[in-house]
Amino acid sequence: MIPPIPSLEDYQVSPENGFLPAEAPLSRLPDPYYESWEEIAGDLHNLITSKKIRRVVEDLPQLSTSRLRTEAEWRRAYLVLGFLVNSYVWGMEPAQERVPKCLSIPFLKVSDHLDIPPVVTYAACCLWNYKPIYPAGPIDLVENLMTHVTFTGLMDESWFYLISVAIEARGAPTIPLMLEAMKAARQGDSLTVSECLTMFAERIMDLRELLGRMTEQCTPHAFYFRIRPLLAGSKNMAEAGLPNGVLFETGTGNEEYRQYAGGSNAQSSLIQFFDIALGVQHRPTGVKKDEPPIKVDQGHAPPPPRHNFIEEMRSYMPGPHRRFLEHLASVANIRDYVEANPEDPTLTTAYDECLRALSSFRDKHLQIVSRYIVIMSQESKRRMSTVAAATSPANPVHDIPGNPLGLAKGEAAKKGLKGTGGTKLMPFLKQSRDETMEPATGAWSKTSSKFESYQARSRNITPLSTPGSTPRSSSPINGFAVRSCKVNDFEDMPTASRIGVGMAGDWENDDVGGLCHY
Repeated sequence: MIPPIPSLEDYQVSPENGFLPAEAPLSRLPDPYYESWEEIAGDLHNLITSKKIRRVVEDLPQLSTSRLRTEAEWRRAYLVLGFLVNSYVWGMEPAQERVPKCLSIPFLKVSDHLDIPPVVTYAACCLWNYKPIYPAGPIDLVENLMTHVTFTGLMDESWFYLISVAIEARGAPTIPLMLEAMKAARQGDSLTVSECLTMFAERIMDLRELLGRMTEQCTPHAFYFRIRPLLAGSKNMAEAGLPNGVLFETGTGNEEYRQYAGGSNAQSSLIQFFDIALGVQHRPTGVKKDEPPIKVDQGHAPPPPRHNFIEEMRSYMPGPHRRFLEHLASVANIRDYVEANPEDPTLTTAYDECLRALSSFRDKHLQIVSRYIVIMSQESKRRMSTVAAATSPANPVHDIPGNPLGLAKGEAAKKGLKGTGGTKLMPFLKQSRDETMEPATGAWSKTSSKFESYQARSRNITPLSTPGSTPRSSSPINGFAVRSCKVNDFEDMPTASRIGVGMAGDWENDDVGGLCHY
């Protein structure tokens, strides 16, 4: 029996707001019993700056979660406790590996209730951390949004989270839209599938433009040196001061160290929804398409399975959202339907435009990452080199004004940073972008090399071999075919032909990472 198309209400997915709550998140826990948590959460910037955060946290009373009544209250408690824990771990130097019972016990119980790891996730930073300024106004308009909790008190940090909130809100209508397309595919209704795909592609390109607004109110310097270090997880963080991860003290005597990835936009259920709906498949970083399995000599143990970052990030989503994606993956049929109807140019063209739109979205993200992480990591290394040259045993330099905390400081900066998600960033992002176009059916996507494809685009050659199709520059769905960043266009060219162009020029730095992974 064919599994049913998932019902949104079964998985806490809103038809209007998508993976955002149906009602705006609470701005405060209503029970005065939790006022001590709320007071610290509202003053994190001052407590971190004055280096009082750990003392204040350690003075907290041991509170119970038994007075949390609604899902909205559980989510608020998760947000508040997550920010308090990360502030305690990363808000002073050195990083603190032991989380006191006053935070550990309630945070673990709240996380268990919500079926989400005890760490600051995308859900904490974005899904459950916004408020519309005008309640009747749209929540996909960034100017109508404000955050509840931040580490730094900076507009840069709020804007960084709120861009993602607006993307979630504006992308929400694509969820019922693509479920409708899947139903139509089951009925053989190619016209409805094509119409849904066309609207889907248009919305993805709208999200691409929204993502591009990141630079308006969030500077690369503030993000890299002030915000990003406080968003780090505890996995792969030995160089930043957590060789074992973190230990949540519970008083049982059998606590064990835990390691969790930090917040990552790969934890956005919406972005993974796009991939699943279109049949885009992602492999572990470094694994090529149709790569043969590694041969194992007799008598030798097989190599461990390769790490698939996107699949791992699904475990950091709220439980109901994760289960929705799992259900969706079992019924997704758009790619199979398109491949079974290659003679329908309207259908195949609409599908390819969806892939190009999503690839363009990922190109835009690569452009932002180059500014906010790659270039800034190089600046951090230059700072450290300058300080090292000026340091002597007789005149040690213990601190650098303006230098970041934890993750992005000291030995970690010199040796090459890992992302808050704990993975090498650029190889992952580039491969994810390239994998997005692999299912494409059109002739443009079948050129023998990426360079030939670049040459064809530069000569305005029609990418689709369908009757009556138009050149790329005048595609009926305006802008989908345009690559978003000159860096990426020239990346397609042979090495000898590359020149430094665009926002970041031509660079390679595969040892750095960060919060954003689309």
